[in-house]
Amino acid sequence: MAIVKVTDQTFASEIKDGLVLVDFWAPWCGPCKMIAPVLEELDGDLGDKVKIAKLDVDENSQTAGQFGVMSIPTLILFKNGEPVDKVIGFQPKEALADLVNKHA
Repeated sequence: MAIVKVTDQTFASEIKDGLVLVDFWAPWCGPCKMIAPVLEELDGDLGDKVKIAKLDVDENSQTAGQFGVMSIPTLILFKNGEPVDKVIGFQPKEALADLVNKHA
């Protein structure tokens, strides 16, 4: 499964079914750039278990505000539309895989 880009308008429809890991990020954020290839690898490894979505906080401040995102990258795991877990800052692939598997 490919990583999807979501916006304030598409967010609710993209997270409503199954497990979705949303990366709240911005193009100017160094740690966000560091985590991007980790998310690509994770998508390759766990693509059947979780959908990975990216939301640019500069362009979609409504959704970021709704979930209290104050620092980026923030990754929130949603299960059937509800937030079930959250991590802030760069995370290694193993930590993100554990996060997903805990809720799969």
